[in-house]
Amino acid sequence: MLDKEANMNLKGLEVSALDESEVEEALDVVARGMRDNPLHLAAYGEDPERRLRKVHRFVSAAFAVKDFSSHTLVARRGDGRIVGVCGMLPPGDCLPTLGEKLRMMPRLLSNGPRAIGRVMRWLGVWDKHHPKERHWHLGPVAVDAHLQGMGVGSELMRTFCERMDIAGEDAYLETDKELNVRFYERFGFEVISEEEVLGVPNWFMLRRRDQEG
Repeated sequence: MLDKEANMNLKGLEVSALDESEVEEALDVVARGMRDNPLHLAAYGEDPERRLRKVHRFVSAAFAVKDFSSHTLVARRGDGRIVGVCGMLPPGDCLPTLGEKLRMMPRLLSNGPRAIGRVMRWLGVWDKHHPKERHWHLGPVAVDAHLQGMGVGSELMRTFCERMDIAGEDAYLETDKELNVRFYERFGFEVISEEEVLGVPNWFMLRRRDQEG
C-alpha cells in the first residue's frame, strides 16, 4: 500500500532549480535521505534521531558557507513538495577555504568534539583525492528516505548530466555506498580511486566531458 501511495505522489515529478525560500526544506530531505549512509554512521554513531540532527547540522553548515543554493537542483512532486536534492558546486569553488572552514566551525562544534574530529579526518581524505583538473563537484545527492529506489535520483541525474554535456564540463563525486557506484556508472561516471574513510570504503568518481550520460 505504501509503495502504491508513494508512486501516486511521484506523478508529475519535475526537476528544476532550488529557490532560496526552499533551502530548509531541501536540507531536511538531504538529512533524512543520507541519515543512514555508512560514513554518517561512522561519524555520528548508532542513534538514528541523534544522527539525523547531526547530519542536518553538517549539511546546513556547508550550505551556509558555500554557494550551493545557486546551483542545486531539486525534484518536486505534483503538489510542489521536494522529494530529491542534487547539490553541486562550480569549478574552482569545490573545496572550502580556511575562512569558510572557520565559518562552519560553530555549527560543526555543536555536533560534539568527537564527531568533529571524525569529520575532519573524513574531509581530509576526500580533499586528498580531489582532482586538480577543472570539474563540477556533484553532491550532496539525496532522495527522501521513503521514496528511494523509485526513480527520483535518476531524474535528478539525467538533468545534471544534460547540463554537464551542454556545458562541456567534467564532473566529480565521492560516495560511501557500493550500490551508488553502480548507479553513477549508469550516468557515465568512472571510479578513479578508492580509500577507506573512518573504516568505511569510499569511491571517488569522475565523469569526463566526452562520456555519454
